[in-house]
Amino acid sequence: MSVHFDETSGVIPCKTPWGLWYQTMEDVYIEVNVPPGTSVKEIKCSLGSKQISLSVKGQEMFKGKLFGSTIEDEATWTLEDKKLIRISLMKTSREAGNCWTSLLEGEYCADPLVQEQMQKKLTLERFQRENPGFNFSGADISGNYAGGGPDFSNLEK
Repeated sequence: MSVHFDETSGVIPCKTPWGLWYQTMEDVYIEVNVPPGTSVKEIKCSLGSKQISLSVKGQEMFKGKLFGSTIEDEATWTLEDKKLIRISLMKTSREAGNCWTSLLEGEYCADPLVQEQMQKKLTLERFQRENPGFNFSGADISGNYAGGGPDFSNLEK
């Protein structure tokens, strides 16, 4: 469901010196630009439930404690066109209220505007899941969207 939502609504990237990262309700994606011609043998990537590290050609790109926890067995990385590494991490808490403010604790933080856009997007993604007959991909939201938006579970249907 979130893949289709991202395809139609786009992503909210947080730019970094080495590339960018972005998130959905379920996943965190990292894109790392590497020198053209990089081979898989030149990459060292460690993906844990709370830790991550990436080195390319002996140079550390990043290393540290993730902002949130992930499912270690579901983490993957790929090298595309010998110039881009894509890392996919599945969040353990897959709710709209679990909006990461940074990739690593204290590093690669989203600025306040990007953070606000990320939270809005996760809230709209939540609305899309709760209302599959509607299309929220081009919608905007204002008001109470922080923390995943309002809780409608107590409303009578």
